[in-house]
Amino acid sequence: MRPTFHPRLVNGPFEDPALFIPFFFEKRALLFDLGDLYQLPPRELLKITHAFVTHTHMDHFAGFDALLRIFLGRDKVLHLFGPPPFLRNVEGKLAGYTWNLVENYDDAFVLRATEVHPDHTLTQVYPCNKAFRPNQIPLKRDSDGTLLKESAFSVHAIHLDHKIPCLAFMLKERFHINIMKDRLKRLHVPLGPWLRQLKETLYEEYDPAESFHVVWEENGKERAATFRLGALAQQIARVSPGQKIVYIVDVIFTPENIEKMIDFARNADQLFIEAAFLDAEEDVARRKYHLTAKQAGIVARKAGVKHFTLCHFSPRYAHTASLLEKEARQAFTRPDGD
Repeated sequence: MRPTFHPRLVNGPFEDPALFIPFFFEKRALLFDLGDLYQLPPRELLKITHAFVTHTHMDHFAGFDALLRIFLGRDKVLHLFGPPPFLRNVEGKLAGYTWNLVENYDDAFVLRATEVHPDHTLTQVYPCNKAFRPNQIPLKRDSDGTLLKESAFSVHAIHLDHKIPCLAFMLKERFHINIMKDRLKRLHVPLGPWLRQLKETLYEEYDPAESFHVVWEENGKERAATFRLGALAQQIARVSPGQKIVYIVDVIFTPENIEKMIDFARNADQLFIEAAFLDAEEDVARRKYHLTAKQAGIVARKAGVKHFTLCHFSPRYAHTASLLEKEARQAFTRPDGD
């Protein structure tokens, strides 16, 4: 059964953090963090509809310029999210360039940035053809941490302590719909865009007796078939629990952070978590507000995650990265009274 989302770290563990999450069979992707994006080709960058930034330290936000550059002159909306003072920092980035010719662009690229506070969000719109000047005050909305909610999935955030506000992110799929191709062949109906429409319908409340029309082209001619929605779903769709993907970087191992991280990552299918230092240098990790590999393993174990991936290693371990992996795995599999 193929998952809907295929998350992968853009860079190696010693490079800038960024988690790229493309959608299976769709030209769409999400991005957690905006570190260096040189590894992503333009065709991948252009799939991104929403980018979620943990905080605006340079190694987590330097890729903003690359993303902005590739979107210029295109009829797209790019949604950005980050912790305070995110709007000020986005505007600072935009102010670093001269935009005197953008009114000549045929396409209307729009940047939509949201600053995420613990109990509310502030959203500002920056139209490219207006030289990215906002024409209104930020829109304030109450928030429970849900940043994006669609029929199939949602994205959530919590605030953690990195001596500044730092966000952790969760992508949660409501449930997964897998189309069984062998059964589809028995109906003599091909794969096609109609399957996306079917999935969208199944994610909503629907009447099983409702008619569902399938239209496709065959040998240059348009063909069509009509099914009862419930019967069609029963024949060709297998429903299973959805994925839960969690991303945590740049946090100090304090009781408050620990409790938040464990609760947030509970039963995740995949956890991407930083492991900046070995536990022998816990004092350094604490001073720099980062996790050790052992602490990352403890969080993964106590949260009951199925799989975890380490990232964001300190350069001092360039030749001993395996020690970080080993320490985290030991903490995950062999608790020692922590």
